[in-house]
Amino acid sequence: MTSAETAERTDAFLAPLPGHATEGGAGEWWRTAVIYQIYPRSFADATGDGIGDLPGITSHLDDLAHLGIDAIWLSPFQRSPQKDAGYDVSDYCDVDPLFGTLADFDEMLAAAHGRGIRVIVDLVPNHSSDQHEWFQQALASAPHSAERARYMFRDGKGTHGELPPNNWESVFGGPAWTRVVEAGGELGQWYLHLFDSSQPDFDWSNEEVREEFRRILRFWLDRGVDGFRVDVAHGLVKAEGLPDYIPDPEAGSMGGEEEHVPYWGQDAVHEVYRDWRRILEEYAGDRALAAEAWLPTAERTAQWVRPDEMHQAFNFPYLSTEWNAADLREVIDVSLRAFPGVGAPSTWVLSNHDVVRHASRLALTAENPQGHGIGPDSPGQPIPEVGLARARAATALMLALPGSAYLYQGEELGLPEVIDIPGDARQDPTWFRTNGERYGRDGCRVPIPWNADAPAYGFNDSGASWLPQPAEWATLARDAQTGVEGSTLELYRTLLAERRVHALGAGSLEWIDGYGAEAIAFRNGNVTVVANTGSTPIPLPSGIVIAASGAVADGIPADTTVWVETV
Repeated sequence: MTSAETAERTDAFLAPLPGHATEGGAGEWWRTAVIYQIYPRSFADATGDGIGDLPGITSHLDDLAHLGIDAIWLSPFQRSPQKDAGYDVSDYCDVDPLFGTLADFDEMLAAAHGRGIRVIVDLVPNHSSDQHEWFQQALASAPHSAERARYMFRDGKGTHGELPPNNWESVFGGPAWTRVVEAGGELGQWYLHLFDSSQPDFDWSNEEVREEFRRILRFWLDRGVDGFRVDVAHGLVKAEGLPDYIPDPEAGSMGGEEEHVPYWGQDAVHEVYRDWRRILEEYAGDRALAAEAWLPTAERTAQWVRPDEMHQAFNFPYLSTEWNAADLREVIDVSLRAFPGVGAPSTWVLSNHDVVRHASRLALTAENPQGHGIGPDSPGQPIPEVGLARARAATALMLALPGSAYLYQGEELGLPEVIDIPGDARQDPTWFRTNGERYGRDGCRVPIPWNADAPAYGFNDSGASWLPQPAEWATLARDAQTGVEGSTLELYRTLLAERRVHALGAGSLEWIDGYGAEAIAFRNGNVTVVANTGSTPIPLPSGIVIAASGAVADGIPADTTVWVETV
């Protein structure tokens, strides 16, 4: 399909979609939606200070509409000291001045809704910033006070409380406990922070905490947001007694490969989301909750999306699957049993702000646990050409699957992980808390390129950038790919247009045999999809090729996916 034909198909679907909160409609849009993640500080910068902002997002909504997505999810933009790029929130009901104002948010929300794009905002309920008013009150209050009961303060072990309450480690490295200095100057209690020490964990057994988050939900729902992506949705509740636990050093830092972790996936967390679901159902417009829940299996993840809980959960077992036909078929099969089995759509995702971009990750030849990142000294360095081919093929496979899909900003440009970030330019707390042993997540968070010849590649007009952009960004910029046959941007536009034309998100999957062990082949409606994960070309199905991740002529080459319409 040519770029002009793709544009014609896409433009036909740019009218506002039904079911917005502002329109009072319904329709369970989240069952089939393609949702585009925006990491605000790296998307577009309207002020020129080197950090992206809400007006920058508003200025590029037409680009997203023409891409063909259904919704955007914004990583945190609320008021924060920015110790962890906004995931340390000091005021959940205000916009951080780095990103603009509440008026800027309202303008962006209205502009998105006017283009048929729904808006999901990030909510961080596991922990706050240590600058949050509540935590400052806790520090100023006595041990065992009501103010401290909002957080996980505990007495230490040892003769004088000099040892932490247990042996838990922070996701970012180092101990998960920090001891405070009491008002009299003596060392006192310890507080839990599963992440950085500037991010104290709330105590979700406290009704005051639960009521505060009900207020926060209603604040944003009243403004018209279409839903929430819930950060660390498998956290919040900790096992009774806080038992000692040593994680598997080879497992991902968010616990996605481990069972029975005392701070992940506790049963009582489900009552929190049942409570939140009831709140969302008070509002018109079919609002949605999406869980960031790192769990070892799709079956476990599906527990977060039972009919009275959340609407979606990220399919991290799928994200973690290597480019291998047998493994992919298995995780797709399991997902399409587990999620529909509880009445929820399966979701599909390949990249986000916490993992190595899949244009690099799929070409790694060494283990790389989630959260560790890659840098110049990492083993198994990716081959860029292989990574991009596999990324394009993997995306073409993903967008043909029934259910809802997530895209991460810049993947439509084929952006790889940025590996060569100087140590003195890195900002991820993981880098500092591990003394450089883990590179962390900066490599997937570098500001994205819009214009090849502009300052900061069009991220802003000043040339400033909170993380350094590599020279290769010029060749990957949006304006260098727009209308260019075979570019990754035009591939994404084609895939999204054809996905909507053929209603693939609402379809069903039927496996097809006969293409060999290294192929993934299925039908979804009248579209046949074949992905070649091997090295030997395989035959093309009969019909009209409507999308292909690479050149196809006499057959489907290695690391290529093709969509064929049956006529």
